[in-house]
Amino acid sequence: MSESSNSAGSMLPRHVAVVMDGNGRWANKRHLPRAAGHKAGVNATRKIVENCAKKGIEALTIFAFSSENWSRPKAEVSSLMSLFVTTITAEVKKLNKKNVRVCFIGDRTRFSAKLQESIVESERLTSGNTGLQLNIAANYGGRWDIVNACRQLVAAVEDGSVALEDIDEQLFDSSVCLSEIPAPDLFVRTGGEQRISNFLLWQLAYSELYFVDTLWPDFSDEDFEASLDWYASRQRRFGKTGQQLIDDHAVESN
Repeated sequence: MSESSNSAGSMLPRHVAVVMDGNGRWANKRHLPRAAGHKAGVNATRKIVENCAKKGIEALTIFAFSSENWSRPKAEVSSLMSLFVTTITAEVKKLNKKNVRVCFIGDRTRFSAKLQESIVESERLTSGNTGLQLNIAANYGGRWDIVNACRQLVAAVEDGSVALEDIDEQLFDSSVCLSEIPAPDLFVRTGGEQRISNFLLWQLAYSELYFVDTLWPDFSDEDFEASLDWYASRQRRFGKTGQQLIDDHAVESN
């Protein structure tokens, strides 16, 4: 996983990560069951996927279901699981036609056999696509990701394939989810909350964090454009000073 080095206003983010928050509150405001909010959220998800694909953004990672979401009411969890199956089945062929590659991250072993089959089939069908990579984080948690990476490295040390002294940030980075693509440049969270909520804890180290009050089902193309405009105004330093970035840009231009 590499960090993008684009300076202010020079390009779109290569990788966008989104916490799609506010489905339940959207439904409550309309005196609807929470499940209706999740269904409405699918439409917003479809729009941002299409938008990213059209703009040539390389990767979009969405937080569909966290490892903590199992603690929600059983009826809501059951509804979400059913929605996953129907949405994957309904959308994957359309995504395939648009050259979108679908990947899932997280511990899928807790899902039903039917949902696991849908996940595997969606990944298989789109594996050869070269457009937008849509990463769906399901039963995922950033702490789980880091612990899982640690377990992999411990096992590698025990079997002799990795020496303890060779473990560094780069090797650890290769053991977490999404290591094969650039780290997220832009993190977007809807719904007004200003926290990461155990999402991509390692990967978001240098991401620009954008928070918006809009509830996810209401998140429009204009809202996404606003987040991209905000991102373009940022100066990504990665530990350097602003003057160093200006000097680096001058050298690259010559």
